[in-house]
Amino acid sequence: MQHFIGTYECKADAKGRIMIPVALKKQLAAVVSQGFVLKRAVFNSCLELYPMKEWEQLMTKINTLNRFNKKNIDFIRRFTAGVKMVDVDASGRLLIPKDLLGHAGMNKEVVVSSAVNILELWDKTQYEEAIDAATLDFGALAEEVMGDQNENDLS
Repeated sequence: MQHFIGTYECKADAKGRIMIPVALKKQLAAVVSQGFVLKRAVFNSCLELYPMKEWEQLMTKINTLNRFNKKNIDFIRRFTAGVKMVDVDASGRLLIPKDLLGHAGMNKEVVVSSAVNILELWDKTQYEEAIDAATLDFGALAEEVMGDQNENDLS
């Protein structure tokens, strides 16, 4: 599993293409030939970019859900709504489909942010608002999420 590092500001052109920054391109080098899956995020109005291997692992897990359970089918339908396969072109650009641009409220200023093994794509203003909102209680959140773990368990 690859872990991505960094937050990058990009500009989207009129067609919805963003140029992948060089530092991020280097991190993506091992997976770029396999392609990516771009989808709506579950909890935020951003997009999630999955390297194909990560997407396939997630789909393997989701495929274990019992499809005779209505909640499972509803989840699968909503989770995969608007999913698109995308590639980075020879110029290092990623085309964001118009429907996903609209869903995420992306205009010209885009932020690409690492989220461990995937990347999040945000409208810059919405990203800054989300970071500011999380900052208000980040200490309490960090304690709640990570505080019960022994530091030795994290390595």
